[in-house]
Amino acid sequence: MTRQPHLHLGLCAAALGAAGLLAACASRAPAPNAAHAPLAAARPGTLQACADLAARAALPGTVYTAVTEVPAGTVTVGNVAMAAPAHCLVQGRMNERTSPVDQQRYAIGFEMRLPVAWNGRFFYQANGGLDGVVVPALGGIGGGGPRSSALQMGFAVISADAGHPGSMGPRFGLDPQARLDYGYNAVAQLTPMAKNLIAKAYGRGPDRSYFGGCSNGGRHAMVAAVRSAQQYDGVLAGDPGFNLPKAAVAQLYGAQQYAAVASAKTPAGQPDLQSAFTPAEMKLVANKVLERCDALDGLADGIVSNVQACRAKFDIQTAVPTCAAGAAATRDGMCLSAPQKKALADVFKGARNSAGQPIYSSFPFDAGVSGANWREWKFASPATRDAGAVAFIFSTPPLADRPQGLPFALGFDMDRDAPRIAATDGVFRESALSFMTPPAAADLGALRDKGGRMIVYHGTSDPVFSSDDTAAWYERVQAANGGDASGFARYFPVPGMNHCAGGPATDQFDMLSALVDWVEQGKAPASVTATARGAGTPVPNAEVPAGWSAQRTRPLCPYPQVAVYTGGDTERASSFACKAS
Repeated sequence: MTRQPHLHLGLCAAALGAAGLLAACASRAPAPNAAHAPLAAARPGTLQACADLAARAALPGTVYTAVTEVPAGTVTVGNVAMAAPAHCLVQGRMNERTSPVDQQRYAIGFEMRLPVAWNGRFFYQANGGLDGVVVPALGGIGGGGPRSSALQMGFAVISADAGHPGSMGPRFGLDPQARLDYGYNAVAQLTPMAKNLIAKAYGRGPDRSYFGGCSNGGRHAMVAAVRSAQQYDGVLAGDPGFNLPKAAVAQLYGAQQYAAVASAKTPAGQPDLQSAFTPAEMKLVANKVLERCDALDGLADGIVSNVQACRAKFDIQTAVPTCAAGAAATRDGMCLSAPQKKALADVFKGARNSAGQPIYSSFPFDAGVSGANWREWKFASPATRDAGAVAFIFSTPPLADRPQGLPFALGFDMDRDAPRIAATDGVFRESALSFMTPPAAADLGALRDKGGRMIVYHGTSDPVFSSDDTAAWYERVQAANGGDASGFARYFPVPGMNHCAGGPATDQFDMLSALVDWVEQGKAPASVTATARGAGTPVPNAEVPAGWSAQRTRPLCPYPQVAVYTGGDTERASSFACKAS
């Protein structure tokens, strides 16, 4: 990694335009690996009020629709029942209105869960996808599978729908304010409301405040790290889609590459993207990645820890056998046709326009490309989630008059249409790149200077938001902080993990406790232990290879370090060390 210890100083002096102010600039330049003293630890408290909270915490524009005392028990999220302590459940909405643009009713819906035994902390649970649903406010701690939640740990937790009903799908993007609420404004509105509610419930506000989420929730977290830095002490961003409009366009680009090699049609006569690559063919690619790259970390164990070194070792053109013309269909899982290789190479290189200019990031070839999660995002999502999001939310003006679904994805022009994500007009005064992405994403100075901390993690087999993009972001953060930002921000790649969970990976881990220890005790995470969710675990990961221990552990290492085998039990994290790649 290139170190740039004087970058901040040079930019500061240039901005001030006066040599005499160099000393002032130098005083603001962060020292390499600068670390503030930890913030004071949160103090426990006890719930003082629940039944009358609606009256105690009344605020203009806020309606509390239900306040309920909930005994200790379980809360069901999807098909998983998770333990929850006794708490006060508050549900409501803010800023209810009728849109003058589409005449639909909007409000920012939310729920808060306030534990009777409080640890003095607040956790904003940012949700994923297009939002639109108030999911139970439990607070994820990172990775897949049920473990303890922020609520179980004693946090007061909020969850929200980001300002629109899920029943609208992406059509909320026809309303300019709903776009802004989704992008960043719902968080800005909900945070002070939540802290007021906490103060009325416990007799004081939170000592420490944390923000976390994965996917679009990870994007919310990265936005909050910049826009709401003064409101939060710790930020946890998982598989962050911080360039979500670009990534969604890249999904449409991918659909166009797959359509060109699809071997079957849908009942509607459209290319069946699933037929572009069979599961056996993607398993072949995964196996060839492992063949070339698995042992680069000192052990052939089904995990490619050294993604950077793998780039020089794996080339799809030479590593994967090429089928003779017309033989691909009869040699399923043994080879790829030349057009298939080109399609995959183009997708992994990153979406581009006809001039070769990049639209979105490259992706690393990794062992998780053969999984169900990878297939769903690559071959199914472009015609559904991505086409709808690009058409209604990210394009200015919205492309609502075009045929939707797969025809929209295949007809989207990378030269003519992609620039719409950066466009504005008289109705939509902020572009998608403005309201969705964190402004000056690498500038975490406000969070750093208040003593805050940030942890980012990302599966290296994420099929929709590229870990290459996150690594490049972290390089920019490093450069903006004298070449080393590890004193307040660290990035942990998760080898083999798909989008937020799954894949042939140790995908179960607790990043929230690591973040709290860093913020409040100054214990910077040198590594975080992750566990496989094999057969016999409460919610198994079907893509954990049968040969792994169900409880295999590995250290997740802060970028650019990687986990290197040092000897001993190959199923235990203690047999590995985080070392420079």
